[in-house]
Amino acid sequence: MPPSLFPQDSALLSLVVLPILIFLARICDVSIGTLRIIFVSRGHTRIAPVLGFFEVTIWLLAISQVMSNLTSPIHILAYGTGFATGTYVGMLIERRIALGNQVVRIITRHDATALVGHLRGAGHFVTAIDGEGEEGPVKLLFLTIPRRELPEILGQVKRFNPNAIYTVEDVRYVSQGAVYAPRQPNRYLALLRKGK
Repeated sequence: MPPSLFPQDSALLSLVVLPILIFLARICDVSIGTLRIIFVSRGHTRIAPVLGFFEVTIWLLAISQVMSNLTSPIHILAYGTGFATGTYVGMLIERRIALGNQVVRIITRHDATALVGHLRGAGHFVTAIDGEGEEGPVKLLFLTIPRRELPEILGQVKRFNPNAIYTVEDVRYVSQGAVYAPRQPNRYLALLRKGK
């Protein structure tokens, strides 16, 4: 009979395999929990209960193993480290899927005509208001955008008005028609214009 792959099966299971499984389970359940909270806060009420089911099931499996090994520091460490890592992983996933809408407020002392024209040309509703700042007149711009478009919008703000001040805020609900899907420029029309 060939020698066992794991000579000290019970010791290996208790000191290595089980802590790794607890660590991985905590990453999964905390990541799912982070996403569940985000879905609830964004008003996605159908998917949140499904995520909650998987979150609590995985958590019960992990906590039952920790409770069975309360005198083992490695199990407790795996549980805590998994929680911390799961929180980080959940935030990374949330940032990647970029759900929801955001309001961008831009304040600039310089002429914002080019920026407003560019944003409106890309299909965004932009509200421009004249205001008064400490150092004189300013232009305030407001627009609501899908969250995934924020890096592009901020890039355009920095390109047209590098010294502009902007704030960004998450929005839970947006009335219909308040957010335009950016229009894709017609490349054939652009080629015709170029040829003129």
